[in-house]
Amino acid sequence: MNILLLGNYQPDAITSMDIFLAMLEKHLTQNGHQVCVIRPNIRLGKLPFAPKFLLKWLGYLDKFWLFPAQLRPALSWADVVHICDHGNAVYTKYLQNIPHVVTCHDLLPIRAGLGEFPEHRPGWTGKKLQQMIMKGLNQAQKVACVSEQTKSDIFRLSSLSESAVTVIFMGLNYPYTPKRAIESQQYLQGLGIPQNHQFILHVGANHWYKNRLGVLAIFYHLTLQLKQPKFHLVMVGKPMTDEMHQFIKKHNLNQQVIELVNIDHESLNSLYSTAAFFLFPSFYEGFGWPIIEAQACGCPVFTSNRPPMNDVGGEAAIYLEPDKPKEAASTIIAHLPMLETLKTKGIMNSQRFNVTKMIEQYLALYQQAIEEKQQ
Repeated sequence: MNILLLGNYQPDAITSMDIFLAMLEKHLTQNGHQVCVIRPNIRLGKLPFAPKFLLKWLGYLDKFWLFPAQLRPALSWADVVHICDHGNAVYTKYLQNIPHVVTCHDLLPIRAGLGEFPEHRPGWTGKKLQQMIMKGLNQAQKVACVSEQTKSDIFRLSSLSESAVTVIFMGLNYPYTPKRAIESQQYLQGLGIPQNHQFILHVGANHWYKNRLGVLAIFYHLTLQLKQPKFHLVMVGKPMTDEMHQFIKKHNLNQQVIELVNIDHESLNSLYSTAAFFLFPSFYEGFGWPIIEAQACGCPVFTSNRPPMNDVGGEAAIYLEPDKPKEAASTIIAHLPMLETLKTKGIMNSQRFNVTKMIEQYLALYQQAIEEKQQ
């Protein structure tokens, strides 16, 4: 079939959504389907000398004013359209006569716009944008949620029927696998990881719900309770915020915290394979890719006792309260003797999230959408 994948406006730089789009394009093509990717062209958003605050508004014009004219000609080619990020659900109004699917990764920004998170309140424009997205979701033919938690939020906040919504778990976005220490060592040396020192690993961005400051707080209490000054924390992802750097300085953790920004998959595979354990105390997630990445590499996982983290981690992870760093540290220490058992369980659990299965489920959903429009 001819599948049109609708991707994100590139200046928005939403890395996880770009990875998901690339996964779909690669594996759908390998399955023998014709795949075309379309995304808003960067026109007004690349005007030279435009101030940064203005680029945001020019980007809105690119996405909401100019893109529809770019989209319409592509629709005649497609058997089905897949909006890969629900943040682009605003375009469903142009797809009412076309079979289409929207992947909903989470409703966190929409929930924030509704005031569900007192600690994070978006501005007026942010609320209006989320209202537009919610309206678009309500007009979607088929919505695939990446977790049961996201599905629950969809039913709570949208007007979609039960038949319009399904759950399709994410597959691994890279063939992560356990690597022997000797294989990983060259990567670790290149990253500046001290030899013969145990380290805890965290992977994440700086969104407020990722709780990266909480990672540091848990690590600080671990160092106090374990009395192991040679225990390191490796923080992988976006550059740390000023607040995080201040915490590190205040608690004299400069020599123990290692920051790694935007590393490649092989380096990350080596980190997962050699870390003492993976720490992921996120407040909220749509799915939680790093959990299964770590488990696929045989890395024990400590994550939040909240959905979807405790659904994704299954019985192969240890769960803690992300907003109680001292107690979380105690939970980790109590379960350190179980690390070897968690490695085996984690590898088995990660196999539930197979990219082949994910693609098969999307193809079945595409076919359902096509058949419904033919009736």
